[in-house]
Amino acid sequence: MADKDRYTHAGEQAEGHAGEQAEGHTEEQAEGRTGGEVPFRLFTSSKEQKRPSVDMDQVVGSQDILLICLDTLRYDVAAEEAAAGNTPVLNRYGPWEKCQAPGNFTYPSHHAMFAGFFPCRYGAKSLADRELLFFPAMVGMGKKAPAGAFAFSGSTIMEGLEKVGYATWCVGGVAFFDKRSDLGKVFPGYFQKSYWNPSFACPVKDSTKNQVDFLLHKLERADKEQPIFLYLNVDAIHYPNYFYLEGADHDSLESHKAALRYVDGELGRLFAGWKALRGGGFAICFSDHGTCYGEDGCQFHGIDHPAVNTVPYKHFFL
Repeated sequence: MADKDRYTHAGEQAEGHAGEQAEGHTEEQAEGRTGGEVPFRLFTSSKEQKRPSVDMDQVVGSQDILLICLDTLRYDVAAEEAAAGNTPVLNRYGPWEKCQAPGNFTYPSHHAMFAGFFPCRYGAKSLADRELLFFPAMVGMGKKAPAGAFAFSGSTIMEGLEKVGYATWCVGGVAFFDKRSDLGKVFPGYFQKSYWNPSFACPVKDSTKNQVDFLLHKLERADKEQPIFLYLNVDAIHYPNYFYLEGADHDSLESHKAALRYVDGELGRLFAGWKALRGGGFAICFSDHGTCYGEDGCQFHGIDHPAVNTVPYKHFFL
C-alpha cells in the first residue's frame, strides 16, 4: 500500500472509530462527572450562596428588556459624575457597580455579552462570584442555571429570547454595528431587526438624540402585545467627544465626562418615552470597555490597562 493510501486508510479508521464512540456515549458521559469543561462545584459549593438581585425567569416574557451599552465609558468617570449629581437620570436607578470588562474593545466584549457574559464584579474570584442574568445552556457549565438566571438555548441571548416570543432590535452606533462592512454586519445579523444611519455615528454631536428620536418613533408603531429586546449602542462617549466640552479641540477626560452628561439627558427621554408607550421594562446598562487619555503613557483602548478594563454596570426596572 502506498504511503498516501496507508495514511488515508488510517485516518478513515480513526474517524470511524471516534464516530462510533461518540454515538455510543450518553449525554451524561459527555457532560462528565465534574459537570463538563468548567468545575461545576464553583456554582454549588460556595459557603455563602448569594441571593440573586433579580429573577430573570420572572422578567423574561413579562417585560421588555433594554440592553444599553454606553460604549467606552470609564468606571471612574461614571462614579465621579454620579457622586457630583451630574447624571440625575442614571442616578435614579441606584449606584454603579465596579466591574471587570469582558474585553478591551468593542468586538470581543460584545461577543461575550451577547452570549450572556456581562461585566462581572470587580472583586470576583471565581465564576461563583459572577451574577448571570442569562445562562447559556450546554456550553460546559452544566445544565442547571444558577438561581435568578434565565437559561436560553441558541448561539446568543437574542436567539434564545426570540424562541420565547421576543422581537429583537439593534440600534447601532460605532462602526462594528454600521453594516457598511462585512465586520460591521456581524453583530446586527444577530437581531431580527437592526438599524443604523450616519446620524448615529461617533463624529455626530447629536448622535444619541438621533438614536432616541428614531427609537421613540419606532416604538409608536410597535406591536404592544409582543415583548421587545432592545440593544442600543450609545457611541457619544467614544472618540471623538471633544465637542461636548465648550472650547475644547481634542478629547480628554473632561470631555469624556461632558459626553456622559449629554447622554444622561437623552436617556431620560428614552426611559420616559418607553414607560409612556410600553408601560415599563427591565434595563441593563453598562460599558463594554474604558479608554485611556495618557495614563501611564497609554492612549485609547484595545490594550490592557485599569482604565480600559474597569467599567460601570447596573440593572434596574424602569
